[in-house]
Amino acid sequence: MLDMRILIAGGGTGGHLYPGIAVAQRLMRRGDCEVLFVGSRRGIESRVLAPFGFSYRGIESRALPRRFSLGLLGALASYAAGFLSSLVLCLRFRPDVVVGTGAYASAPVVLAGKFCRLPCVLLEQNSVPGRTNRLLARIADEVHLSFAESRRYFQRKDNLKLTGNPVREGIVRRDRVPVAERYGLGLDKSTLLVFGGSRGARRLNQALVDALPLLERVRKLQIIVQTGEEDYPWVKAELEKSRIRAVVAPFLTDIAEAYCLADLVLCRAGATTLAEITACGLPAVLVPYPHAADDHQLRNAEKLVAVGAAELVLDSELTGKRLARVVRRLVMNEHQLHRMAVRSRMVARPAAAERVASSIERLAGAAGMPGTHGAGA
Repeated sequence: MLDMRILIAGGGTGGHLYPGIAVAQRLMRRGDCEVLFVGSRRGIESRVLAPFGFSYRGIESRALPRRFSLGLLGALASYAAGFLSSLVLCLRFRPDVVVGTGAYASAPVVLAGKFCRLPCVLLEQNSVPGRTNRLLARIADEVHLSFAESRRYFQRKDNLKLTGNPVREGIVRRDRVPVAERYGLGLDKSTLLVFGGSRGARRLNQALVDALPLLERVRKLQIIVQTGEEDYPWVKAELEKSRIRAVVAPFLTDIAEAYCLADLVLCRAGATTLAEITACGLPAVLVPYPHAADDHQLRNAEKLVAVGAAELVLDSELTGKRLARVVRRLVMNEHQLHRMAVRSRMVARPAAAERVASSIERLAGAAGMPGTHGAGA
């Protein structure tokens, strides 16, 4: 088995970080491998990576503005500083392969890796690829896609692979009893899981709070909600006033436990979120983030809606009344929930992380390993 060193770049949000974690977990299980994550100093990386036991380095990085402005100069300076830091990191860590997860923080690292003549792999989670991956794909050895529709956005086609979005180990749990006991929830009730990504979503939180008077009439309903740090105090206070049994947290450290108990999910339509809920076979009410680049969350959501795994509510149409009506209809119709769950599981790609790990291992071997760790060898 190869003795590998892998540099994984990206983060900022869980959607860009968790696929990298999933791949790292698979690589560690396959053999002797050292993984180092690199990301933005302002992202969630340091907080999220620590429980997984992965090392992390922060670099300067900022998103480039979409239009010419004074902010462009600052962003370019940040990129230059990030590239120099990444170059030093590549020379010191000597990775065998550099992996970019698509966030803007991955750009200087992947560029530095290519400068050092290292194999570079990109992970593209969304149906409409981001600007960073569209540019980096021209120099990458492989680009792993979650959606076949993504192909048309890349000029170069020979390095594209339809793999799916890697999902972390342990996301799919089966024994609900101990989890329900820890959460203080009942197994005889239907659980609605509400979360707007790693930072929460004010729009979802407000709609949930507005829906509470109507949802209280659904006696079999209980709720788990991840609010984000800012909204936690007032959402928790509102739920404590209601008659609905609920668990409220600013951030669910072990989201797999919440998935385990969930019967229905209300969430945004980030690609990593969709990969995880389909791996768990969960029906969903999807509210795509309306300001996502190129409206990619709407495109992501439409794929699940088309196969009957989810229902779509546009952000502009999300009200407490609308949310209560949709949740009540689904929770009270167990047969429909079951059909949606089956179709959700059918579109999952549970082997994605394993396939990406195999590609990384092959590229490391093709680069002349083991024993010589990339740059500076």
